Amino acid sequence: MNRNHFLQACLATGALLAFPMTLAARAMRRPRVSKGFAVKATEDRFNQPMSLFEGDTFLTKIATADTDGDLYVFESRRVKEGGPAHHYHFTQDEWWYVLAGEFLIKVGDTIYEAKAGDSVFGPRMVPHSFAKVGASEGRLLMIFQPAGKMEECFRKISQGVTRNMSEAEQDAFREAHGFKRVGPPLRQPKRMVDR
Repeated sequence: MNRNHFLQACLATGALLAFPMTLAARAMRRPRVSKGFAVKATEDRFNQPMSLFEGDTFLTKIATADTDGDLYVFESRRVKEGGPAHHYHFTQDEWWYVLAGEFLIKVGDTIYEAKAGDSVFGPRMVPHSFAKVGASEGRLLMIFQPAGKMEECFRKISQGVTRNMSEAEQDAFREAHGFKRVGPPLRQPKRMVDR
């Protein structure tokens, strides 16, 4: 048997052996929903809202498991100004739709001033961040596609898993959940403050 035929035979055998494990893993997951559902305003899909920091509430609207990982949708209600560190996702696109308040959303080198009714798209692997600005409550509808591990990440943060982690441990935690911090949080520019 020549080397190419040997390698092809090994790859085919490996694929055949892995196939039953893939089926078993899918069978163990919660099945994709087969019926529609509604989630009321101000409610969480599972009545388990999350809080990542003081004055912030995350309400899951479509859970990762609902779509077998294809999509994760949540509403973020923010009282305090600010937002997450500048970061990028390895395999997920992110979309923000402003429901209320004002936000700055930076994607790449562009900063968008977004108000109720505005939306901004951030492609995977492009650094981005956002910040609520102004005194009124801000509300964002946010979508991750595919879902990745973002819902799991937010649950763990809400449960306090990262509370006593060093910066290096937090960075490792982020990367284990599919994203990398590349800079500080977005700050409100001076001209916005002077309005």
